[in-house]
Amino acid sequence: MGDATRPTTDKVREAVFNALGSLDLVDGARVLDLFAGTGAMGIEALSRGAAHCTFVESDRKALEVLRTNLRVLGLEQRSTVVSGDATSSMVSAHAASLVIADPPYGFDAWPAVVRNLSPGAFVVIESGSPIVVPDGWESQREKRYGRSVVTFLTRREQEEGTVGSS
Repeated sequence: MGDATRPTTDKVREAVFNALGSLDLVDGARVLDLFAGTGAMGIEALSRGAAHCTFVESDRKALEVLRTNLRVLGLEQRSTVVSGDATSSMVSAHAASLVIADPPYGFDAWPAVVRNLSPGAFVVIESGSPIVVPDGWESQREKRYGRSVVTFLTRREQEEGTVGSS
């Protein structure tokens, strides 16, 4: 699949899900796996008790592998596969409590990714370098694992008296 997908190493996947498990964010979660590739991160979430995972991927070859993986593992009933762009507004149609974003190398359009997410979503971003946290969001944790940087984001609380607060 070349540069279209950047597979998450076993070490990073294990570390991410151990951290998410300690925060009690996986069991029963509705997961949105953006830039899903072959589905490893979303499949891991399902294997750890997530209720449902929506996989979003635009690469045709990766989608074929993803669908095969879900069928072989018997996870089709708890999954939705969407062929599309993770930065498009269609993402907002898929409510999620946990969002995992593991884009191809060099991706940096994070504001386009997070603008359409559910307000209460906890977001896990895997990238090749530290990200610039998008406006309205705050980093809860950032950790480097070899060539990968994993950042946990939550939406910043509106301060009283600011525009847009009620």
